[in-house]
Amino acid sequence: MLSFAAAVFFLIVTPGPGVLSTAGLGAAYGFRATLAYVLGLFIGTNIVALAVITGVAAVVLSVPVVRSVLMVASIAYLVYLASRIAFAGTRVAFIEAKAPPALAAGLALQAINPKAYAVNTTLFAGFPFAGTSLAVETASKLVIVNAIWIPIHLAWLWAGASLHRLNLSDRTQRRINYLMAASMLAVVALAIASGLNNHAA
Repeated sequence: MLSFAAAVFFLIVTPGPGVLSTAGLGAAYGFRATLAYVLGLFIGTNIVALAVITGVAAVVLSVPVVRSVLMVASIAYLVYLASRIAFAGTRVAFIEAKAPPALAAGLALQAINPKAYAVNTTLFAGFPFAGTSLAVETASKLVIVNAIWIPIHLAWLWAGASLHRLNLSDRTQRRINYLMAASMLAVVALAIASGLNNHAA
């Protein structure tokens, strides 16, 4: 169980579309205004988890057209996000939001977020609990995932909302931009690799 909790922490805390957009919207609109978006992400990630657990995700994603559309949509979004980060200049910017964050936006992101499917598949298909029934194990995993997911995303939201109060040098700001853009491109690379593997199979 401890190894499962550690895996949850490291898989969720690493930069991906959810945490990066949470930080960006927090920087743009503040902590309280972005909570609705984070709630959307929370509901969305649990819907993805249930889809993975029940096998619905596997069935839907087995349709080549649907899988291709979701893959293209997610890659396009991630590349766009990475470009906005990389070319933000000397300004620290995770994402430039033009509309207030909303619950529906968080739900929509998780629906096309390849990391959400990959993480949930890894967590619920692996890390068996010895001597525990499948139902108890699955319920326990859901509780643990959510108990870790919530503080991590609230921490990213707090970090984003706090950015405007930091007096960072231009060089440091550029480095942060490049690092975050590289993280997003790594997610893109993983999504493309996963898509190619599924296509080959």
